[in-house]
Amino acid sequence: MEGTPHPIPRTVEEVFNDFKGRRAGLIKALTNDVEKFYQQCDPGNFFFFFFLASEKENLCLYGLPNETWEVNLPVEEVPPELPEPALGINFARDGMQEKDWLSLVAVHSDSWLLSVAFYFGARFGFGKSERKRLFQMINDLPTVFEVVTGAVKQVKEQAATQNNISKNKSSGRLPSRQPEPMPKGVKMSAPKDEDESGEEEEEDEQGTALCGACGDNYGTDEFWICCDICERWFHGKCVKITPAKAEHIKQYKCPSCSNKRARV
Repeated sequence: MEGTPHPIPRTVEEVFNDFKGRRAGLIKALTNDVEKFYQQCDPGNFFFFFFLASEKENLCLYGLPNETWEVNLPVEEVPPELPEPALGINFARDGMQEKDWLSLVAVHSDSWLLSVAFYFGARFGFGKSERKRLFQMINDLPTVFEVVTGAVKQVKEQAATQNNISKNKSSGRLPSRQPEPMPKGVKMSAPKDEDESGEEEEEDEQGTALCGACGDNYGTDEFWICCDICERWFHGKCVKITPAKAEHIKQYKCPSCSNKRARV
């Protein structure tokens, strides 16, 4: 239900802006204004309607294009001018944990937002390419459910972690799994069939890793790559691996580990 008329969106961009405004209002209700929203959904506040018309006791959460929200009774018009949100959210409130109830309302809100957006698309004859473009624009935004439950934050953190791992592999930076600098004289583990002198595996006084091929220190301006088998680091030039090649390597094996596997 919308008390104030809003411009009817007719293009993909206008429908997307309408979607964003309604979405912002719903997110505000379910996050920043959650206490106010919770109070307005008290089933007892609308019990008196039961004696007038039982169907009017079901409340809905509406997101408006101007980034506001309202809790109201559904319109009596059949069929309604726009798709209606889920009915009766107020009666589910006291039978669930608050966070579960908010998550449930968020899921139904996402469904309603999509139905309104594609209602406008159908009404104004959007073709296949326009519907696809509209969906892609919508799909680039986190859902209301993801924002309310915090899932969007977890997804971003996982994406950032994966991105960092990929960058470490291609740029040769030491990843987080690299061991802490060891005391002077302590050797890093080496493959069993290599020279036990361990000179290549020693670290210098600053605790810097040494190249497993040439024994030189790690340099920030050089490309390095780590063997996923023995976990030793090598200059890219020493093992003939470039950053471009590293981008396509899922599991890197140094020459020594590759030869061991071939003999086995």
